[in-house]
This record gives sequence, C-alpha cells and structure tokens, in this order.
Amino acid sequence: MGRENVAGALAGIRVLDLSRVLAGPWAGQILADLGADVIKVERPGAGDDTRGWGPPFLKDKDGNPTRESAYYLCANRGKRSLALDITRPEGQEIVRRLAARSDVVLENFKTGGLAKYGLDYESLRTINPRLIYCSITGFGQTGPNAGRPGYDFLIQGMAGLMSVTGTPESGPTKVGVAVTDLTTGLYSVIAILAALQARHRTGEGQHIDMALFDVQLGWMANQATNYLVGGIVPGLMGNAHPNIVPYQDFPTQDGRIIVAVGNDEQFRRFAAILGRSEWGQDERFADNRARVANRAELVALIEAELRRAPSAHWLAALDKAGIPCGAVQSVAQAFESEQARARGLTVALEHPLAGTVKTVANPIKLSGTPIEYGSAPPMVGQHSRAVLTELGLGEDDIRALAEAGVVGGVEG
Repeated sequence: MGRENVAGALAGIRVLDLSRVLAGPWAGQILADLGADVIKVERPGAGDDTRGWGPPFLKDKDGNPTRESAYYLCANRGKRSLALDITRPEGQEIVRRLAARSDVVLENFKTGGLAKYGLDYESLRTINPRLIYCSITGFGQTGPNAGRPGYDFLIQGMAGLMSVTGTPESGPTKVGVAVTDLTTGLYSVIAILAALQARHRTGEGQHIDMALFDVQLGWMANQATNYLVGGIVPGLMGNAHPNIVPYQDFPTQDGRIIVAVGNDEQFRRFAAILGRSEWGQDERFADNRARVANRAELVALIEAELRRAPSAHWLAALDKAGIPCGAVQSVAQAFESEQARARGLTVALEHPLAGTVKTVANPIKLSGTPIEYGSAPPMVGQHSRAVLTELGLGEDDIRALAEAGVVGGVEG
C-alpha cells in the first residue's frame, strides 16, 4: 500500500525519487514527512551510495552490524524502496510508467545524464504534462560548469563559504555538516511546493533547475550583500560577526560561552552585568557602529572581565537579564538537553532488522496536519514487489524481471 491515506499536508502527492547521496534524498525525506508517497528508486544490490558510508552502521537485534549506514539513515525516512536498474530498457519503461502516475520527479544525475535513457524532463512531460521535475546538480543546467560534477565540499569552497569559515590561523574551513547539500534540499522542497501551487492554477507541471553553487552563493546572505553593497570582501573571522559586536564566543574562568548581543540596550545590560556600566555611555562602544569600529579593543576588555568567573555564573546572570547566551555543546549534550526532549527531537521507528532505529525529528510543527512518520529508512528493494504490483505487474512478470537482473528485493 502507498501512503495516500496518511493525513499529512501532502497526502495524495506521489514523488518518484531518482536521487541519491544527500541533497535529493533530503528533499525527498521532507516531502515524505509531510505525507507524500515517496518511491525511492535505487540500484539493485548496493542501492544508494550512502548505504556504505560508514561506520557507524545500524546494528541488528543480535548486535551485529547491518549494511545500513547512519549516513543513509539520516535522509531516507518514510520512503518506499524500489530496486531497479534504469540502464536497462525494461527498467526505463517502469520509470516511465511510474512517472505517468506521479506528481513529482526528483533526480540528481549529471546534466543531461537521464536524456540517454529517455527519462529527462522533455521526454517524461510528453507522458505526464502535469509532472513537476526537479533536477539537482552541482552547477545547474547552463553555464560553463554545467557538465562538471559538484560535491558539497567542493561547492563550499567555490561559492565563498569556506572563505568566511575559520580563523586566520586555521585557514579556510568547511562547515562540519554538508550544509550546501542540505540547503539545496530545502530550496528544492520550496520550489516543488511552489510548482504544485502553480499547477493547481494552470494544470501544467514544470522543470525545476536547482544548483548547489547557486544555493550556496545565494545563502551567503549578509556576507554577500556586504560585498555587493559595500564592496567589502568578507574574510576569516572565526566565531565573530562581521556586522555586530559583541557577537561571538568568549573565554571564561573554566571554559567558553557564546554572547550574542543584538542591540544597544542589550549591550548596556551586558556591560552592567560585567560591572562596567560606563561602557554604555562610552563613545567607543555606545552603539553598534562604534563597537564594530573598535572591535579589537572592546573584545579584549570583555575577555578580561569574563575570565573572572566560571561559565555557569555568567550564563545564569546573562540569561536572567535577557542577554542571548549559551554554552558550546556537543551533539550528545544537545540531544540530551531538556529543550530537545521537550520538543521531541528524536523519533524511534520500527525497523525490520534492528527492531527500532532512532532518527532526528522533522523540525516542522504544523497544528492542523502534523508530521506523521511513516516508516524507517527502507532496505534496498524492500517495497519493490508492492510498487510493481501497484503498476499492474503480475507475479510472472515480476519474477522474469528479477531473473533478468532488472529489479531486486522480490526474492522469496
């Protein structure tokens, strides 16, 4: 059975997910969380590349490692897996039959990579004019780099992010998670939802051209406009903010804390807590423009004051005064925090091998159509038989495809 009866916001929407690794699967998982029926097409046998990106790997009920990596599990919840060889004509025909019944196709092959199989947008739109076809590539469908492969780390460097991440001592540094892939997945979902709304008005689908390079450069936000408006080329500032002071981490007597002062009134309260109320009237520090101009001097003064007491003392005082502040926590500490528990940010789902698997909850909170987690990330071909049966294939047809190596996951 599909997920058409799930009362999610996207119930009744079918997504054919031909993508792998992270950006496309991340988009597909969000759509699945919102109630769409997402059919993940992957290679028979090995499946999605990320299934082997470990350790760590999920352990079965006896404590033995499975072939399901933690990396794969992070981006494939709620989908149905169809193990299908799309390089074969029979596999291509199944994709076309699925596309005819789908609302959305997600793919992240190299530019033009699916045209040779007759599975590109122009080919599939003749079968289903209402189809929304989202292509995710490194550099988009046009431009001199259109044919180049693009990976998150590469794009973080080429699109400016690494030039502002790190310190002069460390040099350019990538972000600790694949943020370009993840934000491209988010923008892809936004584009798909917009295209669905446009189709509601026009009855026509459309092609969505998403590029990791475009997304990364696009969400440079204030750093980008610092250059476009002020001609300022951002550089490495560590944890400091280019436009706000004080807005960084500071050493204390026993560790480091983050202080994020957002306006002049907050700064005056912050100065009073440090026992330096006069800073609020000092022309060097009285407003943010002055604090940015005198950044080095002020930061040195703040560090001297904060070193007088332990982190817990300052965090309690700052929080009581309404000054944005916090500790630098590990991933474990973040998950074990009272806030994470109160928000239900871990979800345990039934898994056929492990019994249960923990996944990170979707942060979207909808009052009328809340997230309903359908199933754990599937094993390769776990739903092949069900999906093929829905297409009208009989047992003899399915067996013949399996014997020819076109489909997987239907043995037994």
